[in-house]
Amino acid sequence: MRDVYELTRRVADSHATVLLLGETGTGKELIARAVHELSRRATGPFIRVNCGALSESLLESELFGHVKGAFTSAVDNRTGRFEAAHGGTVFLDEINSVSYTLQVKLLRVLQEHEFERVGDTKTISVDCRIVAATNRDLAELVEQERFREDLYYRLNVVPIYLPPLRERADDIPALVDFFLHKYAKENDRPVPRMDAKALRMLQMYGWPGNVRELENYVERAIVLARGEVITEDLLPPHVLGKAPVRWGRSAQRDLASICTELVSHGLAESTEGEDVHARVVSLVEKELIQQVLRQCHGVQTKTASRLGINRNTLHKKIDEYDLQDDAR
Repeated sequence: MRDVYELTRRVADSHATVLLLGETGTGKELIARAVHELSRRATGPFIRVNCGALSESLLESELFGHVKGAFTSAVDNRTGRFEAAHGGTVFLDEINSVSYTLQVKLLRVLQEHEFERVGDTKTISVDCRIVAATNRDLAELVEQERFREDLYYRLNVVPIYLPPLRERADDIPALVDFFLHKYAKENDRPVPRMDAKALRMLQMYGWPGNVRELENYVERAIVLARGEVITEDLLPPHVLGKAPVRWGRSAQRDLASICTELVSHGLAESTEGEDVHARVVSLVEKELIQQVLRQCHGVQTKTASRLGINRNTLHKKIDEYDLQDDAR
């Protein structure tokens, strides 16, 4: 994270386009704001656009604006986000969600600093810096022809990678302390302290939701706390290693019970000369990969990272064990 902070400070004073890379909840918007506030554009506007929250037509109008009569609901002229950000910074979150067609117009803004409103022929020039963010591998999307190669290289001038929280567990005490003070003040309560055992459980957890997830659990603990100490019983069960029962689903089985079941199953069905060990390992491996895929909602990059294997190995295992329905 010190490298992230140093790179943020160094790039802020330039005019270079910045591409923020990292999982959901790692703090990409905070870094985008820091790039803006540490730059010479700090007195200008900081405009955030969530590209994944709008359809192609709405996003085009949101970014570039439109003129009256451009489409049915265009009853007035509208200024777009690029125009509104003149002299400041535009933060394009989830840039990977932009349609292939709209990427062409984005490329022009990056290269020429000009565009036309939807339904207009008048060219508008703007002076704004673009900071983009994504939780996807854009190089992989380029290979799949879902993201323009020229736009990727235009965005990827200065990439800043934000590591997931599970890779920096030593930061958790400082983050917890910050959130304890923040939410104690918001709820008009004295600042509690985190019990050592509870803090240790937080450092052992995998954090699929990263810092945002940690923030939510600290706020929850403050709301539920009755004393001046946050104890482990105030943390969600899954943080403590207890899988919760989800509505509409059966409880997730404990891995130890799965192993016991599979070992007995493997021994019972094995024939003379068959490698029982290999069979049981294979069954356990399949069950483990399937569980982690479901926990990661089928996202293979996140699943591979959590399993400690590379994405190609995971892809082969998915094919080998016929787990395509659990993967995306």
